[in-house]
Order: sequence, then structure tokens, then C-alpha cells
Amino acid sequence: MVSRALVSASWLSSALRAKDAPALRVLDTTHYSPGTKDARKEFAERHIPQASFFDMEQCRDQASPYEMMLPSESQFAKYVGNLGISNESHVVVYDTDSSGMLYAPRLWWMFRLFGHDNVSVLDGGLINWVKEDLPVTSEETQVKPQTFHTAMNHSLLKSFEDIQKNITSKEFQLVDARSDGRYRGPEPKPGEGIEPGHIPGSVNLPFSSFLKDGCERPSQEIRLLFEEKGIDLTKPLTASCRRGVTACHLALASFLLGKEDTAVYDGSWSEWFHRAKPEHKVFDKKVGA
Repeated sequence: MVSRALVSASWLSSALRAKDAPALRVLDTTHYSPGTKDARKEFAERHIPQASFFDMEQCRDQASPYEMMLPSESQFAKYVGNLGISNESHVVVYDTDSSGMLYAPRLWWMFRLFGHDNVSVLDGGLINWVKEDLPVTSEETQVKPQTFHTAMNHSLLKSFEDIQKNITSKEFQLVDARSDGRYRGPEPKPGEGIEPGHIPGSVNLPFSSFLKDGCERPSQEIRLLFEEKGIDLTKPLTASCRRGVTACHLALASFLLGKEDTAVYDGSWSEWFHRAKPEHKVFDKKVGA
């Protein structure tokens, strides 16, 4: 294992072949916006052997007006238990995104938030797995439902109210993991229903900065990225993005440097845009300003 948070394709390949690792569970957490590609269908056609499909669309707060809000503790416990996961399981998560990793860090963070620390991200995802000429299958994985108990780690989660209070209290650093264009303002995306912009006082560090050739950059390079933005990893830190997904890349990157308490603002910009006061939304159309 590369670290508690990250495992290599070769490590996972060996672990799947080992006969003494019955607690290992692999989850494909690929997600596409509704009405685009079918992640579940793609999984049925090709996935890592012994993997199960984790449907982000099903395991979320479907009553929320925001698209990727957390499920309840009971919903999460029931969902992962039905995937054959218990509190003794070592869970490895991956996705099939062309970047190497997109949604997997979100699920890694969700497991930790709900009290399960024995979870790892497959470095490079399926794209790197295939690149290393490792096997894929269409065979359905048979699992026996297990009992999973949650133990919410509230320190890893921030709410709208927490962020609102922090504008004046400055209790923690707020880092936005979206692209510079989404953060500053010149890159709107049709269909999102929100304008690009950012929360006052936040620093921009795009999640893509942490990736190189689909895999996580070496720790020394990650540390330099934080230092260049003036982010102090010895002080409280919260990550944000558009909907609480790529913010988890920042939580993962800081975890690899030994900072295990980076929180995520679950609602992120999609919630903030709709709920915050006008003076608490920054729209900067000048790229490079």
C-alpha cells in the first residue's frame, strides 16, 4: 500500500489474488450527469474483477435541491451494507474518468466522514489499471449483505452556516478546488443554473493540479502547490468546489501530507450561490486580475 489513503494498481491486483484478504471490497463510483452517459451500463460491460457499483445518484440526499448532497447516516449504512461492506472491510474506490480520478475521492471522504477510515483510493483509477495491462471483466460480483455501523466524524464536514460565520471569524482557511475560470468568473457552464464566482476570502487551488498522467503527484510536489498558494497545513482547512466532489481531492491531497482533518463544505458553490447574500458572492470577470 502506498499509504492509507492511496493504493497502486499493482497493490490492488496482488490483494485481489490473495486468498487471505476476504475483507477487501472494491467499488466503482463512476458518475455522469443525468441524461448523459450510463455509468451503471458501462460498469456491467467492464470493471475491475470483484468490484461492485456504487451509485452516487442513489446514495445521496434526493430531497435536496442541490445535486450531490450527503445521504443520511442510516441511508449510507444500509446502502454500503447491501454492497457487502462491514466495519471490518478494507474498501478501495475508483472511477473511470479520463483524468484518472474524479469521483473516487468523494466516496473516500464519505466513508471517513461516516466513521470508516479503512478506505483507499485506487491511484489512477481504471484508466491506469488498463494502462498497466491488468484484467477487467463483465462478470457480476456476488456479495452477501453485511451490517455497517456509522460513527459520524463531524469535524470533516462544514455547512452553509459554518462558511457564513467564517467570513468574519476566519476560524479556518477556505480553499476552492475548481478551475481558475470557474473561480474567477469567465467560464459559465450551460445547464448548471449558477454563475461562476467564489466565496469571499477563499483561495483557489484547482483539483487538477494534484494529478499528473492520471495519478496523484508525489507528496513533495503536492506540498509545494499548497505552499505556493499560502495555505498553512498546520491550521484548520476547509475545501469547497461546485458541489462538494472535487473539493475531496484537496482533502485527499492534504491527507497524504499528514493533515487528516481537512473538512469539506458539502453544499459548496451550488448552495452558496443560491443562499448567500449578494455581498458574499464575488464575481471577477477579469482573468489574471
